[in-house]
Amino acid sequence: MKKTTGYVVGLTGGIASGKSAVAAVFRSLGVHVVDADQLAREVVEPGQAALKQIASHFGDSTITPAGTLDRAALRALVFSDPEQKSWLEGLLHPLIGELLKTRLSECDSDYAVLESPLLLETEQHTLVDRVLVVDVDEEMQFARATARDGSDADTIRSIIASQMDRNRRLDLADDVLDNQASLESLTESVEALHLKYQKLAKKL
Repeated sequence: MKKTTGYVVGLTGGIASGKSAVAAVFRSLGVHVVDADQLAREVVEPGQAALKQIASHFGDSTITPAGTLDRAALRALVFSDPEQKSWLEGLLHPLIGELLKTRLSECDSDYAVLESPLLLETEQHTLVDRVLVVDVDEEMQFARATARDGSDADTIRSIIASQMDRNRRLDLADDVLDNQASLESLTESVEALHLKYQKLAKKL
C-alpha cells in the first residue's frame, strides 16, 4: 500500500480504549477524520461483492433476514478459528485499503486522521506519517467493552487477546494518549496534539 496523500496521523488503540472519543475531538477541531471501521462496514453493504463472497464462504447464518451482514454471527465464527479469520482479512483488507486512500485524498484540513483499530496489524500503517495510540489498561478495556457492546466475557477477552500486545503497540507509537482520566483531560491533550500536528504538516 503506497501513501499518496498529505500529512496523515494514524489513530489506534485496543478495543474500548477510546479511539472514537479522540476522533470526535479531532473532528470538532475541523480535522478530516477517516474511520476505517466505517469503511469496513461500507464494503459489506447489501449489493457489494464482498457480502456475497462472505455468504458463500460461511453460509447464510452470517446474513440477517434483512439481507445485511450479521456481525455477531461472523465475529463468533472468525475469532474462534484463525484460518477463517485469515480468509476474511484477505478478502476485506485490500478493499478497505483502497477506500481509505480515496477518502484520505479528499482531506481539506491541514492534516488528516486515520482512525483504525488495525492500523499497526495491517498495511494501513504505510498510509500515515505518525502514529497516535490511545491507551488504557486491560482491566479498563474489558469493563468498557462489556458495558458498551453487551458481548459475553469470553468474546471480549478473545478480541483483546487477538489484538496487538499493548506493550508492542506502545513501542510503535509516536504519541500516546492516556485515556484513563476524564473526558476534559482527554480533550485538552488532543487539542495540544492538534497544534503539534498542524506545525508538522506545514513542514511537509
